[in-house]
Amino acid sequence: MNTLVIYDSLHGNTKKIAQAMGDALAGEISVLHVSEANPAELKSHDLVFVGAPTHGGRPSPPMKEFLDKIQASELDGVQVAAFDTRLPKRWVGIFGFAAGRIAKSLERQGGTLMGSPEGFFVEGTEGPLRDGELERAAAWAREIAELAK
Repeated sequence: MNTLVIYDSLHGNTKKIAQAMGDALAGEISVLHVSEANPAELKSHDLVFVGAPTHGGRPSPPMKEFLDKIQASELDGVQVAAFDTRLPKRWVGIFGFAAGRIAKSLERQGGTLMGSPEGFFVEGTEGPLRDGELERAAAWAREIAELAK
């Protein structure tokens, strides 16, 4: 399976999650920072993961900009999954999380959502990741890849 993991990361936490996902998958895997990703190349992949840190209930500005550039034909027939990094505090959930908004954007552009959007926890704004999150990210990525076969 040809899989692409696209991420944005401010403090390195979302990058670590994306790399753990890429390392856990079999086949042809690319893990790219959003600045290196080209929306026109999405259709050449069987499965595309997209993730960003949550900022005020939304994806980071660079990820939002990338998502806004995707044309419907670029995701038509592509299986997609969305993830984010987030604080574990309950009050943060009032605003929502990036993963759900990323998933909706990918679906609007023609992607086929594989599984529910997933969030991975950081202990503070700059991290670190909560213990066990890299392993949980790897397991989640494998589950999504199984669904996508």
